[in-house]
Amino acid sequence: MYLCTGKILRVNLTTRKISTLSTSDYKEWLGGHGLAVALFFDLVKAKSVGAFDPGNTLVIAPSYFSGSLVPAACRTEMVGIQAQSYPYEWFTRTNVGGRFANMCKYAGFDAIVLEGAAEKPTWINIVDSDVELVDATNLWGLDTVDTQKVIFKNVIGSAGYGKWRATKKGETIQRPAVLTIGPAGENRSRLGTVMTDMGNAFGQGGFGGVWGSKNLKAISVLGTGSVEVANPDELMQARIWAEKNYGADVDNPRINAWQEFITSHFGGHPNRGWAPYDQQRRASGCTGCHLNCRPRTSSGYGNESICVDALYYQNWDLSKHGKITEITGYAADLAQRLGINSFELHTELAYLKALYDKGVLGRGMKIDTDLPFEKIGEAEFIQQLLTQIAYRKGIGNDIAEGIPRAAQRWGRYREDTESGIMAAMFWGYPVHYDTRAEVYWGYASIVGARDINCHDFNVPAYWMPSLDIPAKKTPIVTAEQVAKWVGEMPPYHDPEMMNFATSNIYSVHMARTTAWLLHYSTFWKQTCGLCDNAFADFVNPYGPNNRGITPEGELKFFKAATGRKISFEESLEMGRKMHNLSKAIWTLQGRHRDMEVFPDYVFSVDTEGTSYVPGEPPSYYMPTKENGKWDYRNVVPRHLDRKKFEEWKTRYYELEGWDPKTGWQKEKVLKDLGLDKAASELKATGKLK
Repeated sequence: MYLCTGKILRVNLTTRKISTLSTSDYKEWLGGHGLAVALFFDLVKAKSVGAFDPGNTLVIAPSYFSGSLVPAACRTEMVGIQAQSYPYEWFTRTNVGGRFANMCKYAGFDAIVLEGAAEKPTWINIVDSDVELVDATNLWGLDTVDTQKVIFKNVIGSAGYGKWRATKKGETIQRPAVLTIGPAGENRSRLGTVMTDMGNAFGQGGFGGVWGSKNLKAISVLGTGSVEVANPDELMQARIWAEKNYGADVDNPRINAWQEFITSHFGGHPNRGWAPYDQQRRASGCTGCHLNCRPRTSSGYGNESICVDALYYQNWDLSKHGKITEITGYAADLAQRLGINSFELHTELAYLKALYDKGVLGRGMKIDTDLPFEKIGEAEFIQQLLTQIAYRKGIGNDIAEGIPRAAQRWGRYREDTESGIMAAMFWGYPVHYDTRAEVYWGYASIVGARDINCHDFNVPAYWMPSLDIPAKKTPIVTAEQVAKWVGEMPPYHDPEMMNFATSNIYSVHMARTTAWLLHYSTFWKQTCGLCDNAFADFVNPYGPNNRGITPEGELKFFKAATGRKISFEESLEMGRKMHNLSKAIWTLQGRHRDMEVFPDYVFSVDTEGTSYVPGEPPSYYMPTKENGKWDYRNVVPRHLDRKKFEEWKTRYYELEGWDPKTGWQKEKVLKDLGLDKAASELKATGKLK
């Protein structure tokens, strides 16, 4: 099997039994998410088990493309019952870049299954096909950086990084790729992450806390093998073709406002927005990446950190000091060392400050805390806050449960979700892109199990117009071009998918937008491993006529790597199958249509948008079609209509072939997709239509 090693590692932490499964039994699921969700479904009988229960099985699976020359594909999926979502602990996925996916395959494994819970702190050491469970008592309490340093020395010895080291099967100059939790995970925080290197994390889902409940400190992998591809020369030519036709030309850059924020496709330059406190930096990236969007800074602060990981504290830093300082980078590093989800911190800080300003949180207040809010923006404040969360001290014991659960403890959940000052928009996850404006983002999240975090439509539909238009620059393509190009995508061929006018946001067209996003991302990104920062590539200033590489590029890479020629429709049908297996798990957990709802403020409070251009009022520009004419228009202020949203849900369920009254799947749909086992299990529990 091309791109596969043939073996799946199975580790029972309770019994300490180490065994393997054959990948050939799961060849239809390829790798990454597809393989992981299939393994979870087969191996976990009690699918409604709690996140911190020893019965919660985790599956870690390198992406299908990892280990090969497919660009931006060194990704690793992990699935299991999450700790972060509220009020239900849904089955979900999380993803990490860096080096782990390739190294896991080079060590000989297509996936790692983690069952049970260790009696005492443990780490797993994998060198090629040799696997051992190691006492981690000496590592318990260390932060994520120091843990990796100790493991590096343990595995490669005194020879150090960059020196040749022999294993039983080969030689390498590499250091191992290490996944590890920090103190937050050890203390079962629902904000706990699993880190590798710096700036790379299984961030969403609270899986750091799940690892802590299993007494699992780390997994280290060092491999000297390789994976076989069908046509190496064809794959190399596909990569060269992509870089030649869609890559950034450093001698003739085509940079406009939206590219000041996001990385140009198929070229690679240090992203200008990630380290604003340090202008001397170099590009870094995940193994085999062509983008290299992660910075290496001269100061050493915020290394390899991007987006909210790097910038969650910057606005407080800016307001305190009049400029962004190295405190922003220090805050990024500290959260990662302690293993805390930076994205939740981003909105959490605003919520805590709002409660402080209202006089209900602070020293001697109803919500008593000694956090020095008068010093917010300083290093001292963020250090105290993060330390309290990681070690569950003071108010940190509540916040470690996640803000929705903390608000519930404080008796404020209903009030603050009605007013919107607690911006938990879907399943307790903090608002990312606003459902009230960029509706498909929230729709895909609420019919899923977490913040969808897939930027496929987000760049051309939001970032490009929302940065260029307030900056009085003309977007490189028109709203009509974006609608046309997306509308050409199989299987729907529907330009109205990109119409964000209020008259269209509850339509079957927006149901198709949601379904396309879920099916595409499940297959191409979460299973094959294509990076969210690079794909789907609809608009590219370096592409012919500013058009991106999707869908031609994905199919070229797949054919070269696997020897199989598939259509784009077939790829999305495979994504649909994988998504339906996750849906079956949610139904077995107790999911019903009535649970898929947004908090009250989404239906009663207008969004005002966001301002990224100094001096310009908040806005949210999106492609809209009004009176037959396409344009980028500001769609705020607006909120959702509760009744019409329910009508949208019905249209979406019908589009997916599910029962509109319950949201449950129909037997024919599952059997047509080849999901007979899922159909049988659902039928046995009375949850199949």
